[in-house]
Amino acid sequence: MDEIDEAHKRVLGLQLPTDPRWVNMAEMDLTEILTDHAYCEQKAATSCITIIQQYPEKLEMVEELAPIVTEEWGHFRLVLAEMKKRNLTLGRQRKDEYVNALMKFQKKDGAWEDRLVEKLLVFALIEARSCERFRLLSLHISDDELKDFYYKFMVAEAAHYKMFIRLAKKYSSEEKVNKRWKEYLDFEAEMLKTLEVRGDRMH
Repeated sequence: MDEIDEAHKRVLGLQLPTDPRWVNMAEMDLTEILTDHAYCEQKAATSCITIIQQYPEKLEMVEELAPIVTEEWGHFRLVLAEMKKRNLTLGRQRKDEYVNALMKFQKKDGAWEDRLVEKLLVFALIEARSCERFRLLSLHISDDELKDFYYKFMVAEAAHYKMFIRLAKKYSSEEKVNKRWKEYLDFEAEMLKTLEVRGDRMH
């Protein structure tokens, strides 16, 4: 892993890098990876809508997430446009084993605000891993147009990751958030070891 990779890991906090085979597997069938990417963006938008509905009294959070809904839906449309340009057809949504595992690890008990922090940390981790994967695509996919396409997504996901961490610390102590965030990072690293490396999945 080079110096840039190490710096990227430190910024995101991820404990385990993506398997280097993943990019080559992903570009073997662009319809599959772009389909999964499209639904990831759609789910990101709907997740933000849901958390706004659940916590409307958190005005600062609502104000920060409202434009993210628009941005994520815009990303969904960008992926659709990219597929159309390449004469590719959006497939059906598929089960997301990565996100489902994180949801199972999420604590469902405790105070209302504690559950909010759990949701924000799950969102932050999904964005961090997406950022790492988009970076790999921007560097190593053979299609130069897609390199530029995914670089822009990488930048956006990095900003979202930071925002979710910042919001979590607004609604809980920094010490508690940092402790729980480390638990999430450790869990994610171990969980990735058990998941099949699939080129048709963004996560």
